Amino acid sequence: MLLTQWWLSSRHIRFVADHRARVPSAFRRRIPLKAHRRAADYTVAKARFARVDAFVGVLLLLGWTLGGWLASLDQFWRGWEWGPLATGTVVILSAWLLMTALELPASIYQTFVIEARFGFNRMRPGVFIVDQMKSALLLLILGAPLVFVVLWLMQSMGSTWWLYVWVLWVAFSLFMVWAYPTLIAPLFNRFKPLKSGRMRARIQALLRRTGFRSKGIFVIDSSRRTAHGNAYFTGLGRGKRIVFFDTLLKSLNGGEIEAVLAHELGHFKLRHVLKRMALMMVMSFVALALLGWLIEQSWFYAGLGMPEPSTYAALILFILVGPVFTFFTQPLFAWGSRKHEFEADAFAADETSARNLVSALVKLYKDNAATLTPDPLHSAFYDSHPPAVVRIAHLLGKT
Repeated sequence: MLLTQWWLSSRHIRFVADHRARVPSAFRRRIPLKAHRRAADYTVAKARFARVDAFVGVLLLLGWTLGGWLASLDQFWRGWEWGPLATGTVVILSAWLLMTALELPASIYQTFVIEARFGFNRMRPGVFIVDQMKSALLLLILGAPLVFVVLWLMQSMGSTWWLYVWVLWVAFSLFMVWAYPTLIAPLFNRFKPLKSGRMRARIQALLRRTGFRSKGIFVIDSSRRTAHGNAYFTGLGRGKRIVFFDTLLKSLNGGEIEAVLAHELGHFKLRHVLKRMALMMVMSFVALALLGWLIEQSWFYAGLGMPEPSTYAALILFILVGPVFTFFTQPLFAWGSRKHEFEADAFAADETSARNLVSALVKLYKDNAATLTPDPLHSAFYDSHPPAVVRIAHLLGKT
């Protein structure tokens, strides 16, 4: 996995650097060479750091498993003799908190060095620290009961425990989708209703035209943390919210904002969100069924540095090593995501204006310093959105 990541990253860095000196012809009138070079430098800086981060991540994974860190943590908590459920819960939560702490330097460097160097970071150290504390507290409040119930099901429901855990996980995931916009996100950002006026009236007309019901249209104070612009939907059922970054509203005009919103609406109207949720449910079903078999295999524990088998050891080992074995399925999911993006673009072009969406995307590429010239193979493997040149050409064909 690491060798593949490094090989793809090397290709990407070389390709972006080789095309740094010239703006692609489709963007030459819209994006100046200086902005194109800045995007290339930003992309290369992130890719180089991602290589280091991937290497450190592999070392940490080896440390937690073959290095015996997880086994030592397990032995420490077993010494308190709290019983299997309480011990398993604190082992998993403490391991998760330690992993988060070990990954903190990478997050700090990404935010206060790379993002700051290219003018994107607006987060003060105090805000960063408070965000981390809030995240840790949420992990304890939400994670502790969930882990405890999962471990109880694993111990109490016999050989079909994984089916009960899957039902619990699906229910918890749906709860989080519902709770995030109203209970969790406001802990980190301020959400204000979009003010009445021509822009709000235009958006409401689009919602009526497309038959979309929303709980409200909100503006998030993203500029407190970043200069990047974005828009998204969140929530479930009638609780869906439309959220605009305040940075986005400052950079786009009314027609462009309407086109971006129509693109996001397309994901809902074309059931992309439901399809992704269904896919994740199927994948979690298969994963838990696999874990239901692995939990009985002694080599699974011994081969990953855990001398004493337990239900909680099986769970945390599976979560740790799972990404290694699913890494090579990533291109398939990236392809599906890009397909959905093309479909949402087509929906937006039909409901609003392809030219407005093109204009909005070009501004977002420029403002977010997104490279216009990614390595094709790297993009096919990782990218959830089509390359800029391909996407714009596809949209211009609809004008």
